[in-house]
Amino acid sequence: MFVRIARFEGGDPSKLDETISSVRSMMDEGPKPPGLEDARRSMMVVDRQAGTGLGLTFFDTEDAMRRGDEALNQMTPPGEVTGTRTSVEMYEVAIDREWN
Repeated sequence: MFVRIARFEGGDPSKLDETISSVRSMMDEGPKPPGLEDARRSMMVVDRQAGTGLGLTFFDTEDAMRRGDEALNQMTPPGEVTGTRTSVEMYEVAIDREWN
């Protein structure tokens, strides 16, 4: 498994719930956007006080992750709400375990 992690900084903390709702609606509205057909899981983690967040998108293969990266780079949301995307990193997931 592979994961693409995008970091966002400088967002407006008062608009974070609006951002979360918008992203959730986009994800629930139907088929995955072109380029993300092979995405397996997506997560958004946020620091409400700092106005920062991470977008994590998981893929089965490195090739799928690279295709997803290209698609996601075209979808960067407007900065006034989400902040500025400050970095994108890609990793192989070495361990993925849920604790009981």
